Amino acid sequence: MVNKLDKILVANRGEIAIRVLRAAAELGIRTVSIYTHEDRYSPHRYKADEAYQVGEDDEPLKPYLDIEAILEVAKLNGVEGIHPGYGLLSENVDFASRCREEGITFIGPTPEAMAKLGDKVQAKENAIEAGLPVIEDSREPLDTLDIALSEAARIGYPLMLKAASGGGGRGMRVVRSEDDLKTAFNEARSEAAKAFGDDTVFLEKFIESPKHIEVQILGDTHGNLVHLLERDCSVQRRFQKVVEVAPSVSLREETRQALFGYALAITRHVGYSSAGTVEFLVDAEENIYFIEVNPRIQVEHTVTEQVTGIDIVRSQIQIARGRRLSDPGINIFSQEDIQCLGYSIQCRITTEDPENDFQPDYGTLIAYRSAAGFGIRLDVGAAYTGARVSPFFDSLLVKVTSQGRTLNGAVSRARRALREFRIRGVKTNIPFLENVLEHPTFVSGKATVAFIENHPELFRITKSFDRATKTLRYIANLTVNGNPDVKTVDPGKIFYKPHIPHVDRLAEFPRGSKNLLDEKGPEAFCGWVKEQKNILYTDTTLRDAHQSLLATRMRTQDMLAVAEGFAKAHPQVFSMEMWGGATFDVSMRFLRECPWRRLQDLRKAMPNILFQMLFRGSNAVGYKAYPDNLIEMFIEKSWENGVDVFRIFDSLNWIEGMKRSIQVVRERTGGIAEATICYTGNVLSTEPGYRYNLQYYLDMARRLEDEGAHILALKDMAGLLKPYAAEVLIPALKSAVDIPIHLHTHDTSSMQSATLLKAIEADVDIVDVCLGSMSGLTSQVNMNSLVAVMQGHEREQPFDLGSLNDYSNYWEAVREYYYPFESGLKAGTAEVYDHEIPGGQYSNLRPQAIALGLEHRFEQIKKNYVAVNRMFGDIVKVTPSSKVVGDMAMFMTANGLDEADVMAQGDTLAFPDSVVDLFSGKLGQTEGGFPPELSAMVLKGKEADTQPPGAALAPVDIEAEFRKFLREFDSSLSELDFLSYEMYPDVFRGYYDHKKEFGEVHYLPTPAFFFGLDQGDEVLVKLQQGKTIAIRFVYRSSTDENGYCRVMFELNGQARSIQVRDETVVPKTAPNRKAVEANEIGSPLMGRLASVLVEAGDAVEKDTPIFIIEAMKMETTITAPHQSTVKAVHLSPGKLVKQGDLVVELS
Repeated sequence: MVNKLDKILVANRGEIAIRVLRAAAELGIRTVSIYTHEDRYSPHRYKADEAYQVGEDDEPLKPYLDIEAILEVAKLNGVEGIHPGYGLLSENVDFASRCREEGITFIGPTPEAMAKLGDKVQAKENAIEAGLPVIEDSREPLDTLDIALSEAARIGYPLMLKAASGGGGRGMRVVRSEDDLKTAFNEARSEAAKAFGDDTVFLEKFIESPKHIEVQILGDTHGNLVHLLERDCSVQRRFQKVVEVAPSVSLREETRQALFGYALAITRHVGYSSAGTVEFLVDAEENIYFIEVNPRIQVEHTVTEQVTGIDIVRSQIQIARGRRLSDPGINIFSQEDIQCLGYSIQCRITTEDPENDFQPDYGTLIAYRSAAGFGIRLDVGAAYTGARVSPFFDSLLVKVTSQGRTLNGAVSRARRALREFRIRGVKTNIPFLENVLEHPTFVSGKATVAFIENHPELFRITKSFDRATKTLRYIANLTVNGNPDVKTVDPGKIFYKPHIPHVDRLAEFPRGSKNLLDEKGPEAFCGWVKEQKNILYTDTTLRDAHQSLLATRMRTQDMLAVAEGFAKAHPQVFSMEMWGGATFDVSMRFLRECPWRRLQDLRKAMPNILFQMLFRGSNAVGYKAYPDNLIEMFIEKSWENGVDVFRIFDSLNWIEGMKRSIQVVRERTGGIAEATICYTGNVLSTEPGYRYNLQYYLDMARRLEDEGAHILALKDMAGLLKPYAAEVLIPALKSAVDIPIHLHTHDTSSMQSATLLKAIEADVDIVDVCLGSMSGLTSQVNMNSLVAVMQGHEREQPFDLGSLNDYSNYWEAVREYYYPFESGLKAGTAEVYDHEIPGGQYSNLRPQAIALGLEHRFEQIKKNYVAVNRMFGDIVKVTPSSKVVGDMAMFMTANGLDEADVMAQGDTLAFPDSVVDLFSGKLGQTEGGFPPELSAMVLKGKEADTQPPGAALAPVDIEAEFRKFLREFDSSLSELDFLSYEMYPDVFRGYYDHKKEFGEVHYLPTPAFFFGLDQGDEVLVKLQQGKTIAIRFVYRSSTDENGYCRVMFELNGQARSIQVRDETVVPKTAPNRKAVEANEIGSPLMGRLASVLVEAGDAVEKDTPIFIIEAMKMETTITAPHQSTVKAVHLSPGKLVKQGDLVVELS
């Protein structure tokens, strides 16, 4: 019976959808496309006669997998047949069955045949029945790891762990040992579940370095079946095909014929119809092993069409109409009609970066010029100038298929075509493809599936950085959308060019503290510090000063501009505090810089002065505990890259949290372990039972000296150490220990210059200061003024004060660039003695309040800070403990809670995660412990850990995790990048993604980085030594109805256009539903829904985490109030939520 199929729908997208649409058009069939909102510009939408959107606007991919939604479009629009293409639903038996149920022809094999072949386990059973040679595999369902290990032991390593459903290399792992299997098992199941909705996996014997040969099958519904020769798909990476050739060059004829016979045998066995592919492995001795059957059209079908002259897609449609292979329109009367017409090669041009582990690249095609000419076929999805490459879809841009009478002819033609392409705006794999085509192993037909793996020379690519385009893209985006980190812009602001003091670039660096440390070693150097009488200064301008005043936003470029000159002019500085603390996080999160590169570049520019970092004993530069071996690695790498002085502290003054770091600095580096006492309260207090009295500090100092400290730091984060307290405390410490004393304070009260003078008179060895224009308020004391005051004093450290003032003037001009990050504080305040908020936190508290809509309640936040400290038992408040107090104060203010409310409602409150971590011991221990009543409310029955935070964590398998890291990102990254990732996984991902999209932005001048360019502005950007580009902003078009605009530039005088999404244009959406009923769990505060931890149908116990809300740096985990089942999840991760918005509904 012949089915007319006058109207068909293509349930796919991109180039394969267009391929099917063209075949249908040639047959006079009306066509329907589906598309998602994200795909609305894809040519497959407008190449069909009709096109309909499926899914909501915020669903880019999922609707393509929505069977019922697709069938609804088909039924509403009179569709008689559906072609699934490849991928997506093409192998979904349920989809084929539902089409049949609805009376719609599925253009592909029958559901019964798909069920027998689409599942790889069942396909293998059918292969055995059909007499095909198969690879030894697992015999029972691998429901657990134990079963998998047992089956692996029976079969023997090496093994291939594979997903039962789907293809494309997803869910596949080579496992060569039991340890590999333990690691890979859950990874493969998870990957398979996400890709195919089925986590079934199986094991089979891994065949070393075979060729991957597949045979194209075509059969009608009348029992006629032929093969269309074979394809060699051995050039693969991660089991995904890269280059395909038809026919295979090196197979013996008897092997070739055996493959054809096996392919026909299994497809006849299951009564196969339509197009399909039977895949085999062929080892070095040309033993054949059946792999699987793909019951669909393949990406690489083009090479078969070229060498046979048969239109496979059109044949599929004709077969679905009921035509025989011999009928007009197909015209295959027998197997003998299939002739090989030369050779064909398909290269898949993708927006991937081979040098970075084939990481996909996304963005807009700024320029696109394709190949053409004799013997070249292009199958294109959405590739044209201005086309947007979306991160939600496959990276395939265009398939280039060449044909030649000989293999060499096809190769040379393909190489010529690849060279003709000009694609800008995204990275592509074209250079890698050229290397493959030029390789003698490929040309001789001897490539196996290990070809790419065994030939690293394929990755030796002449790199095209395309830095100019990425720079334009960054500035264009900034022009349209602004810098998300810059909340307010003053259009009338005028910047004056900072004057850089003169430096003799050819002069040698004078000897400084770094040279002395290298010569003497830590012990003798610290002896010198203690013995010499001059007061020594640590300059915090490059870290704590701008952290305290400018939210840590100072960029490396502005530091490097004066680093060399300062080091040559002022070698008598004891140390430059320039790293650690919040700078690590902020440099990646907001400045999009690599913190390690800052350290390396500054070290090169200032080789003669000690570099000092702030190091949290159990946290390094993070806000949580890390395994000890990770902390050890961080210390070693920091020292290797330039850090000399490690100021090691614990935010609760818990010595156990510092011991290991002190030990590592002493034993594994040539650096100085500066152990720290965090000062709090008032050492002069005579209140009975007061915790932070003189004895407290003396006992702690002695213990730190016993633990191996080279120097003792007194770290006064809030600026609480009063002058007369310093007069008492410093001499007492000098008497108690025999190591140098280093004093750090903040000038929040405006009295700390007096404190430093008293400390100097009391024989303190080193004090922290900063250049004049970066001093005062929540920063450090004015170095220039203190140097001037100390002139003529017996402990004077001579400086060129005029030169210091010149550098202060430079920073005064540079500071204007950072005006959006100024705290707004106008003067010092005595309130600090009451609220005890550390300087850096105090200056950042107001911006955080603004971000949460609480600016008008800032005074209440400060009062709540005092209340929280009292509730917590008057703890030491230094990052991260101070952050916890701040988080709780914000939480109380946002939710209208006071101290009494918290104590009354604590059993039902979802405390911020940071509070839970503090009370559970993840930040260490506080002397005397936390108040029991509040602790019970916070922990809700959980036991607190009393071990050092890192000791409770399993060591990181550095080598394994580093390999995993490289797989996730790219092989060009280093161990330093790995450490950045381990400290801040999400922040590093954001930094990495930003770098992929916009390239390195650290070389942009600071005004351009923060504010972009005004119309007519021109800026010179130094990309590297001797390489500078000129960028002039010409104009920006208006935003179109789809939310896009174009930004025009002149790049080195040449016009360039960048398309940018205007993020201020957002679709109007209904407000989120509020949680009203008892079983509805809403957000307790305004923020971003970071993750949802449950799905509908999940059973949850009381206190099971169900979702996480993120606001600023505070994450709050919401738990189930009682045992229940999840009825529905109403919001997806990434959504912005307001207080009370419904997220999860329980039954």
